[in-house]
Amino acid sequence: MAPTTQPAPPRAKGRPRSAAADLAILDATRAALAELGWGGLTMGDVASRAGVAKTTLYRRWPSKNELVVDAVASLFDQLEVTDRGSLQADIESVVTQFAELLARPESQAALLALFAEGSRDPQLRLRIREHIVDPQKRLVHQGLANAQARGEISGDSDPGQKAEEIDIIFDTIAGAVEHRMLVIGEPATPEWIRRFTDLLLTPGLYQGC
Repeated sequence: MAPTTQPAPPRAKGRPRSAAADLAILDATRAALAELGWGGLTMGDVASRAGVAKTTLYRRWPSKNELVVDAVASLFDQLEVTDRGSLQADIESVVTQFAELLARPESQAALLALFAEGSRDPQLRLRIREHIVDPQKRLVHQGLANAQARGEISGDSDPGQKAEEIDIIFDTIAGAVEHRMLVIGEPATPEWIRRFTDLLLTPGLYQGC
């Protein structure tokens, strides 16, 4: 009997995405935004800067809104929480990372342009919330989980209350750092970060988390 030939596995439709191309596009988007602003940024210019065809760009991001939001979101995805032995140290580490990110000119230009445009476009504002703001609440979740594992705080609150408290904690941290660096133009120095963290950890703030 002749050996049975196994059918070849079906090939995926279309060309697989290139991680290098995606990175080049997102980098080019932030550079164009910093140089030209929201109104001056075009999909064609981004494609040219990234060295890809416009069809490649549109296949990945059908609109400028989607492209810019993802370009900014990719910056925040770099933030991480590591267990440094105490809630104080964990918070200071995250705030320091966030401050270093906001100190980069491209980050400042991208965020300010995105927030300004989002104030006029409800759909863009929703996309900012879903793709930038909400995913970064993972940092608060992880920080609190670390603190609970160390016995620093309790974990017996109901899910609804905990979700609300996480929103407040995130808004407090992000709002304070963005206000200091983007609104009044002051640096988030190590001393400021330490004093800010001390204030956050005032007894009662994390009760019930």
